[in-house]
Amino acid sequence: MTINLHSITVRDLVQNYKDDNEGGVTGYDGRLDIRPPYQREFCYNDSQQQAVMDTVCKGFPLNTMYWVVREDGRFEVLDGQQRTISICRYVNGDFSHNLRYFSNLQDDEKEAILNYELQVYFCEGTASEKLEWFKTINIAGERLTAQEIRNAVYAGSWTAEAKKIFSKSNCAAKLLSDKYVSGSPIRQELLEKAIGWFAGSDDALICNYMGTHQNDRDATELWLYFQSVIHWVVALFPKYRKEMKGIEWGTLYNSYHDTQNGLGKDRKDLNPVNLEEKVAALMADEDVTKKSGIYYYVFDGKEKHLSIRSFLDRDKRTVYEQQGGICPICKNHFEFSEMAGDHIVPWSKGGKSV
Repeated sequence: MTINLHSITVRDLVQNYKDDNEGGVTGYDGRLDIRPPYQREFCYNDSQQQAVMDTVCKGFPLNTMYWVVREDGRFEVLDGQQRTISICRYVNGDFSHNLRYFSNLQDDEKEAILNYELQVYFCEGTASEKLEWFKTINIAGERLTAQEIRNAVYAGSWTAEAKKIFSKSNCAAKLLSDKYVSGSPIRQELLEKAIGWFAGSDDALICNYMGTHQNDRDATELWLYFQSVIHWVVALFPKYRKEMKGIEWGTLYNSYHDTQNGLGKDRKDLNPVNLEEKVAALMADEDVTKKSGIYYYVFDGKEKHLSIRSFLDRDKRTVYEQQGGICPICKNHFEFSEMAGDHIVPWSKGGKSV
């Protein structure tokens, strides 16, 4: 890959700046594709945008940016999208800096910003070199997530359509699942979660799925599956509790959405009425210290999900002294370090932590 350094003024960068949402983001008089397919969504928060404009207004240097030179003579941002959009949005009047919009500045202040020079490397090379360099220069700064890198490697019609559903601030998937699924759409965590549930959460399985479907015209299969998971959860647990957010619902759906579990055991007890009774009782049980684990326990019955309250050393020491160090089962004497506290009646049989 050949790389040459150029100076680009803000005036030239923001000329005919346009953010057309799904249509893309362009600048530099239409010659710069600011958000090519492998790039992430705009994710700078207000303080980060303010920091960019503070640097520009003070005339301090911004980090170097990288543009790829296309065969048609146009450019695409390889690195620097967040800084580029921040500058363009400010000049466009989308936010204020130090309580002043660009339109409120004096003429000399506007000129100082418009004449500010950005240091930009023009890069020419093959598609594989471009993507490899993209991953390399993004190691520092606002680090790419694993799914953002996958989106770059498997950029195509499927990824573009999937991002419309799973990767916008108010995308359809977030609006549907926000109470149940954790993760940021714009950092591709929601998309990664959906693929992981459907194809398996291992990186190789996610990559295999994206590679297989890279050139599909739509992402309908994944979207229908994701909707099925959320609708199943809502139907089984009509009473919402905050502990329901972040549960691996897709994993549970894959195992239990039929009336039979993987072992052929009848799961007719998995109905809303029975489940609510169990959940309510466990939520009220003071010995259950991990309430979110209840939603796994009602399916597989494994107490490990609940983190049942264990005995504190001070409580065990008190009982040890009361017993004189004598085990009530074998009647022999042991040192404190040799003994363990046990429930009088197991928790699973209704016992408490006594």
